[in-house]
Amino acid sequence: MLPINDLLLFALAALGLVLSPGPNMIYIISRSITQGRRAGLLSLLGVLTGFLMHIFLISFGLTAVFMAIPMAYEILRWLGIGYLLFLAWEAIKPGSSSPFETRNLPHDSNTKLFQMGFLTNALNPKVAVFYLSFFPQFTRPEYGSLLAQNVELGLTQLLVSATVNFLIVLSAARISRWFQARPAYIRVQKWIMASILTGLAMRMAIDKGK
Repeated sequence: MLPINDLLLFALAALGLVLSPGPNMIYIISRSITQGRRAGLLSLLGVLTGFLMHIFLISFGLTAVFMAIPMAYEILRWLGIGYLLFLAWEAIKPGSSSPFETRNLPHDSNTKLFQMGFLTNALNPKVAVFYLSFFPQFTRPEYGSLLAQNVELGLTQLLVSATVNFLIVLSAARISRWFQARPAYIRVQKWIMASILTGLAMRMAIDKGK
């Protein structure tokens, strides 16, 4: 079992992933506004299924890599730092989009809503890179099975994502109208997310972990 402090810090990083601009958030909000809450929830279910696929593939893969190549941890640590700084720049660069700036989508069947949610996440490299770069920062041999720790982190991220996105689906239209009426807050949201991601990158650079 991982210490609660490490889990809470990881949950903050997972929150940054959920709220940073990306296809999952944009797709779920757009579906909720275009087709209603049911469509948003079906899309979210597909997205969460995609997360489960990433979790188990990455968990088993990381365990095998660290057992075979001990130096892989340090490589992934610096890749993770670079990736966080990249996300921070993506959030505030000129022309960047916010998750709360949505687009219209055609109406689709329940099956297609689930499939599109799944594919939107399963084919999103940001999710895989997040797992690959973050899991090593929080796992320790002294905490027990590396595989069990990776799965625990993955399920924590899944819970954070499910909770945040569920709340957004329930209030997507209201949130979108609020931000459309206050465009300045879109910029504030971007800078807040960029600051969080940069802070996490600095923490990873200072803390050498294992």
